[in-house]
Amino acid sequence: MAVKHRLSVYLDAEMMARLEKLATKERAAKSAIAEAAIVSFLTSDDADRWEATVTRRLDRLTRSVDRMERDLEFSVEALALYIRAWLTATPPLPDGAQAAAQAKGRERYENFIQALGRRLAKGQRLSRELSDEVSMPEREIGKSAS
Repeated sequence: MAVKHRLSVYLDAEMMARLEKLATKERAAKSAIAEAAIVSFLTSDDADRWEATVTRRLDRLTRSVDRMERDLEFSVEALALYIRAWLTATPPLPDGAQAAAQAKGRERYENFIQALGRRLAKGQRLSRELSDEVSMPEREIGKSAS
């Protein structure tokens, strides 16, 4: 077993609290955690690996955020297009038909919510289906060109 030398380190209260919390969580000695941190800091290979790992994770997160942004933009545009078409094409109802139309609207809404719940439970996504449908003609064009 290697001889260990003592080192005194001064930490601010917040850092000490974090170290104690980690030591309790990991059931490890504070000095072992501090030693591992110092070794990691002094070992450039570990630092390079750490940087590469963080970079890969950031790249994955960036791609994920880009996909979410694209999907959100698609959803907002589709909703806006639907609302504009609906408002343009839907005539106003006579006063006597309002109650029946509201009841029918509530029934249709309940059916919509149930159908949506079933699709989400199955993992079906309309955006994925539409993306496949839109890209299909491009794939067909590519096949006929070869």
